[in-house]
Amino acid sequence: MGSATSELPSHRTPLNDTAETGLKIVVVGGFGVGKTTLVRSVSEIRPLNTEEVMTQAGVGVDETGAVAAKTTTTVAFDFGRISLNERMVLYLFGAPGQQRFWFLWDRLFSGTLGAVVLVDTRRMDDSWYAIDRLEHHRTPFVVAVNRFDDDGVRHSLDEIRQALALAAHVPMVDCDARVRQSGKDVLLTLVNHLHDMAIAQEATL
Repeated sequence: MGSATSELPSHRTPLNDTAETGLKIVVVGGFGVGKTTLVRSVSEIRPLNTEEVMTQAGVGVDETGAVAAKTTTTVAFDFGRISLNERMVLYLFGAPGQQRFWFLWDRLFSGTLGAVVLVDTRRMDDSWYAIDRLEHHRTPFVVAVNRFDDDGVRHSLDEIRQALALAAHVPMVDCDARVRQSGKDVLLTLVNHLHDMAIAQEATL
């Protein structure tokens, strides 16, 4: 991505006393797709992250071809928090993208109400595992296409949906993981999707 910077919170925001609903959300996707950046940009607290400098030990293990400028990698998970309103708080967990850490994903999915799948259109094949695991766990999710400045081919959302074989009911949005409002819009899309699913389920009872 380009020179834009994440809109990081300038101070720690205390949890509102009126907060009564906490939702666990997981952000998943391929290696270097922007999961850590998204959690950092939207979190109202200083995010917990487990990024480490990439070393020679990762050569031949982590595929960095499309993200050559990447120098750090998440080795456990990222954690942040954002209050959507006075009552609803989202707890965000960013999962590591490398295949060698996929064993952590099933545990992260435990208790998760919904997920965001971040997609890099230069490496859409990296999204398959995340979508497969979420569908296996029957975890509702939305797909957010993180647009990178050096992506020479700008595929439409319809083209990306077709390439990923996504069902029509799965919401898709464009985003810039560096920008706080863009990240909030992704999370609101997920919350609205969860709400619509709950209403639809109630109607069948």
